[in-house]
Amino acid sequence: MSSYRIALPFAIASLLALMAGSASAADNYGAIAFSQGTGRYGYTYDYGSRGSAEQGALNNCGGSCSIVLWFKNACGALATGRANGYGTGWAGTRRRAENIAMSNCAERTGGCNILAWACTTR
Repeated sequence: MSSYRIALPFAIASLLALMAGSASAADNYGAIAFSQGTGRYGYTYDYGSRGSAEQGALNNCGGSCSIVLWFKNACGALATGRANGYGTGWAGTRRRAENIAMSNCAERTGGCNILAWACTTR
């Protein structure tokens, strides 16, 4: 009976460690870059790290862009309006991310529309 007492906690701990490793490996990152000066944008999704997603978005944007949003295992959106005012949002669904971005944009400027969105495969 004592061997079960030792083996069961070890088996549970091993299983939890394996599950934790699997969850981390499955994380997918995305990012959106934007230039208020030029209106150019770039985005990424399903990258293995935040840094690589952000660099990819900057590369896709070109010019003098900056990261305006990053997200993990979710969707992100960028809405722009007059004079390249903008708002961003992230959420579990595209629709919710777009709604948040539109709301944030409307707080800063008028005439907002969704310019870009992306969703990771989670």
